[in-house]
Amino acid sequence: MEINELKAITEGLLFASGDEGITVAQIAKVLDIPEHTVRHLLEELKYDYDNTNRGMLLMQSHEVFHLTTKPEHSSYFKKLLETPQTTRMSQAALETLAIIAYKQPITRTEIEDIRGVKSDRPVQTLIARSLIEEVGRKEGAGRPILFATTKDFLTYFGLTSLEELPVLPEDINTDQLEQEADLFFEKFSEQIDDNSHT
Repeated sequence: MEINELKAITEGLLFASGDEGITVAQIAKVLDIPEHTVRHLLEELKYDYDNTNRGMLLMQSHEVFHLTTKPEHSSYFKKLLETPQTTRMSQAALETLAIIAYKQPITRTEIEDIRGVKSDRPVQTLIARSLIEEVGRKEGAGRPILFATTKDFLTYFGLTSLEELPVLPEDINTDQLEQEADLFFEKFSEQIDDNSHT
């Protein structure tokens, strides 16, 4: 089978997998080709989406690949769905999201240790907005729930992977981490809010 045909089938598999997404191993099994070939196909697709005027992009979240709409077109999709405009996230929610993004996977207790305050409500807000999700349980007493960001988090902030998060200085302390990350998310949150009002 020619590479272009394999690429077309891979694109179809990505589309058909919907919100669940698909892994390299799954694509390799379906197409009966080596995983390194699948990675090459995905790289080519990503290049195609990034360098041509397309309405979709290829996104990776926790080793799962998805096709998603471009964040800069989000205002049109909101009109299509006729959903009420989202309200700006609270400072507490932004702080909590920043901590989870940089420290994931992380438990609620660990979040609260960093913030110094209870974080039940911000965590629930972020889950309700599909920006974070439960990704398992930590070993040890009580086996607390671990939280991590979702693919919707990447879409919301216009990222294609967690590697695009701003790099923080290596010697940064907890307070600085919170402050730097807050500024990043607040900036993006304001941009999204501004776009939704235009």
